[in-house]
Amino acid sequence: MTSSPMHPNMPNHVAIIMDGNNRWAKAHGLSGIRGHHAGVESVRHVIKRASERGIKAVTLFAFSSENWRRPPDEVRGLMELFILALRREIGKLHRNNVRLTIIGERSKLPESLQKAIERGERKTRNNTGLHLVVAANYGGRWDIAQAAKALAHQVEAGTLKAEDIDEHRLDEQINLSGLPEVDLCIRTSGEQRISNFLLWQLAYAEFYFSPLFWPDFGAEAFDEAVDAFAHRHRRFGMTDDQLEVERA
Repeated sequence: MTSSPMHPNMPNHVAIIMDGNNRWAKAHGLSGIRGHHAGVESVRHVIKRASERGIKAVTLFAFSSENWRRPPDEVRGLMELFILALRREIGKLHRNNVRLTIIGERSKLPESLQKAIERGERKTRNNTGLHLVVAANYGGRWDIAQAAKALAHQVEAGTLKAEDIDEHRLDEQINLSGLPEVDLCIRTSGEQRISNFLLWQLAYAEFYFSPLFWPDFGAEAFDEAVDAFAHRHRRFGMTDDQLEVERA
């Protein structure tokens, strides 16, 4: 299948909550970790299609801070899969000019995974194509809290006055601050919640909920989500008349 044509209302930044790996595996009589392996293939398809369509950034929710509550065997398998995927895919990402960034509280990840992340980021840091962000041991509340803590340290050090703290200052400390704002958030598997993902960054994002489990969400499904976004009417708090004046 050829890629869909560029639409003038293409999102710059797409965030994806990749949900349904376990349910997909159960439906196919497989172990949960096999569902996560199948999900990696969907990641490949989506990254390729996003690059083809000229999207600037894709942020994937791979492992939340709440996912540590899952069965130990599944968590261990996820960590091993993460390392394996980084080792197998980083060369391909680099050849395709994709830049990789991992966000989240890395200190709690296995040391071997932390090193693999550092190698992957270092190898791709000068790439200028799609910016792929993977959220691992990430939570939106944690993100906001660490940003507030960073500002508090600046106030303590005397380099910032408390009265100067505003949305812009906080935004500078939030993950993804250097990227375009998230335009579109996709969640698979039919669930309709954000599960502590990018709470700050999704303030004005459009949402698209797909009934497909993540391993079944490929390039065509991604096209459908992006094309649906292209037909949304975004006002950002303004009236239609105001928007017409701005476009004139």
